[in-house]
Amino acid sequence: MPQSPAPKPGILDIAPYVGGKSAIAGVAEPMKLSSNENALGAGEKARAAYEAALKNIHLYPDGRAGKLRDAVAEHYGLEPERLIFGNGSDEVFALLNQTYLTAGDNIVSGQYGFLAYRISALANQAQVKLAPEPEFKATPEALLAQVDDRTRIVYVSSPANPTGSYNTAEEIRRLHEGLPADVILVVDEAYAEFVIAPDWETSFGLARDASNIVVTRTFSKIHGLGGLRIGFGYAPLAICEAIDRIRLPFNVSVPGLDAATAAIGDEAHQQASRDLVETWRPRLTQAIKGFGFEVFPSAGNFVLVRFKDAGQAAAANDYLNSKGIIVRAVGGYGLPDCLRITIGTEDQNRAVIDALSEFAAG
Repeated sequence: MPQSPAPKPGILDIAPYVGGKSAIAGVAEPMKLSSNENALGAGEKARAAYEAALKNIHLYPDGRAGKLRDAVAEHYGLEPERLIFGNGSDEVFALLNQTYLTAGDNIVSGQYGFLAYRISALANQAQVKLAPEPEFKATPEALLAQVDDRTRIVYVSSPANPTGSYNTAEEIRRLHEGLPADVILVVDEAYAEFVIAPDWETSFGLARDASNIVVTRTFSKIHGLGGLRIGFGYAPLAICEAIDRIRLPFNVSVPGLDAATAAIGDEAHQQASRDLVETWRPRLTQAIKGFGFEVFPSAGNFVLVRFKDAGQAAAANDYLNSKGIIVRAVGGYGLPDCLRITIGTEDQNRAVIDALSEFAAG
């Protein structure tokens, strides 16, 4: 028998990423609270820009994302030449890993860090070193303890998915100060717009004068454009120039670029999205705690609920499904006794509370 083509070593050992479930058999329109999507959807300005872009979908997009680049730079006060745009911030992570990792190198992340960091690192035949999170939060000390002479990138999510924890500005500074100058610190701020804690701040300012910090953001959460896959990183110019040598020339679509450009200027939609989360995150937390379940403090647009064991978490997940509600089981993150629940609309949140109340009573 002839041999079949074989992928390079390590590829078949990678567990593929599994996104939040989106369907329940027999339920036509389930409440999908499994992927931390914006419960309000995209804003009117983004939708109008998307529709207007349809006349141009026969054209290649601007490979430099010029209009979006200028809009992001103006909105955040950043240098436009230091921005990297990707097919979601996931692609920015993948590009960083592809550019800076070789076989035998490693990345460091928290024990419960976003799985996308690990997947592309492993695809580049690098190792993944996980810092323990006994308090369900990555700390500078634990991350730095994992760094060795083959570490090339350290990833920290602030706020973190799926735990909802965040790192203070002082902790991020301490982490950066403890790293060797040739190690890149990536601060993933996908959920930044939902943080209200006074001791959190964006790392854009810290990154401005550093040669080894990349800060990433996404349009999937606050802007409700998850389906269009738009993300960006703010990085030192040398990192941007290196990544541009391998970045695919048209990696962000015409409708995506136009919708994102419109979305970043839609302050009313952003504020409405923040208000919804700020109103219902504490209400949902208080209600679920009242049923006897643990709820972790969250700085994102979701809550992480801990049950007495994996069996009870699975039973709760099944019960919610029976009520047409989809949440996220997070056993893949090493949290089999937890469920992550996105903050939904008022009706969806009340449905979750009612279902978990019934489950607890039963």
